[in-house]
Amino acid sequence: MDLKKTLLHSLGIEVIKIEKGRVTATMPVDDRTCQPFGLLHGGASVALAETVASAGGYELVDKENEAVVGLEINANHIKGKKDGMVTAVGEVIHRGKATMIWEVKIKDEQDQLICISRCTLAIIKIKK
Repeated sequence: MDLKKTLLHSLGIEVIKIEKGRVTATMPVDDRTCQPFGLLHGGASVALAETVASAGGYELVDKENEAVVGLEINANHIKGKKDGMVTAVGEVIHRGKATMIWEVKIKDEQDQLICISRCTLAIIKIKK
């Protein structure tokens, strides 16, 4: 897949580390990710959170026969941010046969919580 044709590229999201059940990614706070008042856009934070959850979920399924898709996501925007970088760390908190739930914390450079999100993924069968 050409990442230059994805939302990750458009928002500057970079997946830093993928481990079993844990993913870390970064995103710049700049003109691509801010709303008109100059603050980090909540939708950009949600896109980062779902990216982290989906990347992590994919690492936990049988890639030959399964994939993951977002089923539900919520986010609480705790603190505004005008520039710099945010880091998202997601951890799986439920791993079932048909769904997974991921908690994603987005923090700034001073380790202050900017957003917390919970994402439910559906595990789907790939038709061959």
